[in-house]
Amino acid sequence: MKKFVFAAALIASVGFAGAVQAADVTLRITSQLPMKSHIGQNLLMFKKEVEEKSNGDIAIEIYDSAQLYKDKEVPAAVGSGSIEMGSVSLTRYVGDVPAVDIFYQPFMFDTEEKVRKAVAKGSPVRDPLDAAIADTGSTVLWWQAYGGAIMLSKDAPLHGPKDLEGKKVRVFGKTLGDFVAAAGGAPTLVSGSEQYIAYQRGTVDVGMTGVSGVKSRQLWEVMDNITVTNNADVEFIVVVNNDVWNGLSDDQRAIINAAAMNAEADVRDRMGAIEAEAYSASEEAGMIVYHPTEEEFAKWRAVSQPVYDSFLEDSGDLGKQVFEAAKKF
Repeated sequence: MKKFVFAAALIASVGFAGAVQAADVTLRITSQLPMKSHIGQNLLMFKKEVEEKSNGDIAIEIYDSAQLYKDKEVPAAVGSGSIEMGSVSLTRYVGDVPAVDIFYQPFMFDTEEKVRKAVAKGSPVRDPLDAAIADTGSTVLWWQAYGGAIMLSKDAPLHGPKDLEGKKVRVFGKTLGDFVAAAGGAPTLVSGSEQYIAYQRGTVDVGMTGVSGVKSRQLWEVMDNITVTNNADVEFIVVVNNDVWNGLSDDQRAIINAAAMNAEADVRDRMGAIEAEAYSASEEAGMIVYHPTEEEFAKWRAVSQPVYDSFLEDSGDLGKQVFEAAKKF
């Protein structure tokens, strides 16, 4: 009887302690990328800091690999409050904010220096985009570097626009599609989480992605050539529902903001090493990594002018504003 009473008391005390330690706020984050990707690891870094600094008052739950929402569904899911937070490709906001595709203007951000100037807080490119996204129901917490866009193919690398003529090309944004169309290809919008199967089944002939995605998704199993075009800068953003954000206390927002800025700086500073490691892993897996010649780059750039014209026509005053700001970089 004494043993029973002691056991019951122990259970009660453990239950009480668990209740005391339970989080006041739980924030779920959806991501299309696997946890082993650098985006997934960046989210884990954020989770650890927030939970530690809040003494467990804020709990972060990460749902990776499109368990809850596909990439294209994230803006609406977060904006409506169906989920509290999401990590999503910036271009997924193009329907509401066409100007976000400034980062996909061909060769506009072809150096790390230009990219860093554009994505810095206070930048005349980033700030207007963050403000416009807020109007969709979501607050941008931080940007996640994903690297330059590269092209994937089978059997041989790509030597210029002619190699895209008549080919179905996986893209992940309207402007990238315009670039492919200008080069004579047929752009096909395919979610990041569906890339592997699209290449495997031959739904598309050529792929466009960030090289880190080749490693995290093991795309070398279904494609065998990488052409290093770096024709666009791929950015992800982490967003939180406006009502959820505004409902947090000042202290909670301060903890989250600090962790977000640390996560942003970390992934940006490590991007070069992440890409180098991904290229190395791809080559070790048997892929050919091809760097176009200057003559070939000139051919790629030559087909880009209609893309700029289309962007400026479709993206309104905000598009013109960020385009002019980007040109000054």
